Amino acid sequence: MQAWQVEDEPPPTSTRGRPLSPKGERTRRRLLDASEEVFAELGYHEASIVKITEAAGCSQGTFYIYFEGKQQIFDELVADLNRRVRRAMSEGARQGRTRPESERLGFKGFFRFTAEHPALYRIIRQAEFASPGMLQRHYRTIADGYVGGLRAAMADGEIAQADPEVLAWALMGVGELIGMRWILWKDGPSAVPDQVFEEMYAFILRGLGATVPEASGSNGYEPSGSGADGPEASGSTGTER
Repeated sequence: MQAWQVEDEPPPTSTRGRPLSPKGERTRRRLLDASEEVFAELGYHEASIVKITEAAGCSQGTFYIYFEGKQQIFDELVADLNRRVRRAMSEGARQGRTRPESERLGFKGFFRFTAEHPALYRIIRQAEFASPGMLQRHYRTIADGYVGGLRAAMADGEIAQADPEVLAWALMGVGELIGMRWILWKDGPSAVPDQVFEEMYAFILRGLGATVPEASGSNGYEPSGSGADGPEASGSTGTER
């Protein structure tokens, strides 16, 4: 099934445009990972290069070899998280044989990634104020890939005819808020419970006008209101866009 086309990360360079050695690439990666922790914990305005370098275990002078300042590393982090979450969704979705299977598998990939990187939620919300252009780019690249998959499924008669752009944004909203409630919030579990996922999946299928593929197995849970067409969990799960 069609999934997101995830571009490779551009070859990293120093702030002077020089190619990095393998050691330099590892140091740059360490700084990006440290910035993910610091921005998530402190927020953009309270985060500092000092905090990032302390978390990465390197000097401020080293930081400036790879990044010009806090704004640049924040923007690079948003782009990095965006590529990685699209890759996680795509790797799941492309295993689906039908659009319903791809929806399950893609959403599973998304929730798996966000459970491992809950900072994604906090950092993207910070981008609304710290880097509005990166915020729009994050959502648009996800939506653009989603639209192509939905349009193809409509052409194949797998889902009802509708505006694929509207559906893409609606489905993105479902995934983001379900993940925020059951992954990000401290009073909830660290992963989306099976029952919650199945209710969400049944809702999505009804919204798409899709039929559920025959399942080789079942998790023993039939979502409320799903009736004969409810998703008896197949071994697959998620979204392809």
